[in-house]
Amino acid sequence: MAADIFPRKKPANSSSTTVQQQHQHNLCNNNLIPAPNWQGLYPTIRERNAVMFNNDLMADVHFVVGPPGGTQRLPGHKYVLAVGSSVFHAMFYGELAEDKDEIRIPDVEPAAFLAMLKYIYCDEIDLAADTVLATLYAAKKYIVPHLARACVNFLETSLSAKNACVLLSQSCLFEEPDLTQRCWEVIDAQAELALKSEGFCDIDFQTLESILRRETLNAKEIVVFEAALNWAEVECQRQDLALSIENKRKVLGKALYLIRIPTMALDDFANGAAQSGVLTLNETNDIFLWYTASKKPELQFVSKARKGLVPQRCHRFQSCAYRSNQWRYRGRCDSIQFAVDKRVFIAGFGLYGSSCGSAEYSAKIELKRQGVVLGQNLSKYFSDGSSNTFPVWFEYPVQIEPDTFYTASVVLDGNELSYFGQEGMTEVQCGKVTVQFQCSSDSTNGTGVQGGQIPELIFYA
Repeated sequence: MAADIFPRKKPANSSSTTVQQQHQHNLCNNNLIPAPNWQGLYPTIRERNAVMFNNDLMADVHFVVGPPGGTQRLPGHKYVLAVGSSVFHAMFYGELAEDKDEIRIPDVEPAAFLAMLKYIYCDEIDLAADTVLATLYAAKKYIVPHLARACVNFLETSLSAKNACVLLSQSCLFEEPDLTQRCWEVIDAQAELALKSEGFCDIDFQTLESILRRETLNAKEIVVFEAALNWAEVECQRQDLALSIENKRKVLGKALYLIRIPTMALDDFANGAAQSGVLTLNETNDIFLWYTASKKPELQFVSKARKGLVPQRCHRFQSCAYRSNQWRYRGRCDSIQFAVDKRVFIAGFGLYGSSCGSAEYSAKIELKRQGVVLGQNLSKYFSDGSSNTFPVWFEYPVQIEPDTFYTASVVLDGNELSYFGQEGMTEVQCGKVTVQFQCSSDSTNGTGVQGGQIPELIFYA
């Protein structure tokens, strides 16, 4: 994964190939003894320094890294470490320096410490998805800012609904406001996916509260409620509590009242929250009265619906028209490719409807990247005979990365004559997002940049 994020290196010469082999060997073996006159094999100080990475040769300090039962003893060279980190400089050469041959570091994972040492010794950044958070912790602890920035960039690039909640929690811990903001963007737009992810159950209570308070959370309240109960179940296990309704409510505490239960659809409340057992009988009765009575009782729950997100629409045609022999649908695909300059979340497409009066269409919409299907949905929409566009939605918004072309497609079944777009634009500015369009080879029904179907992309940004 790291190879996709960091620039590719130029083909190595024999010397750099040798030093790379040395690095790889040193990752596994810290007792390597270089060949005689090894210094003459490497033309630069960087390459000679790299030979010392994880090498016992001339080591004047050792670190016992990791928690009890999972430690690893790693060699170090005080001068090299002090040049790479102000913390190591203070540790070895500061006024309060202690002359210890062995230093225990129980709060850092060995793999993360090695990744930091590799950066200090070799000026190389080697990150992996399963250790990047631990490496960020090490980089923060020892004040290695460039490595920390690389870790944050790695996390931002790999950010998705599956890990956004966990990364939100970590970004607050590490005081990384840019990463925090990126996490919120994903959580807001893909809220239901984020809340249903396994990672949501791993967050701390403070992060849970901040998510439940979120005004722009784009999710049904019943999904928020079910996610909170799933978190409570895992939290009971973490606290070694019996999995009972009482304990679930206990671990949720006041966070339960951040769930906007009175804003649920009545069916969702009656068939879900009301029968969960988490609410008291009085709370259940009061909420039922809230739905039905003209004089509503006072509730501890927030009763104002979340604002959610307002979708933006990117319209790519300057006009539309209809003709007696166009636009026809016979199971063929209308398709267009697009790219954006900022990360967005495609919620659906705006489509044209019948030009011969009101009609119903069945639409299979699809979103692909390099042939891989990222989202699809089969639904129906009703057109009223006007030249307006009609929204068709994906089940969940699809995350779109910048500077990469994606393929938007639709196969329609319904009234064969419909409106179609004309005077298409290759580039459209929509708010702060620039969208580029190009023709798609998947299009077999005539849609292209200049005209056709799929007049709108509906997205969150």
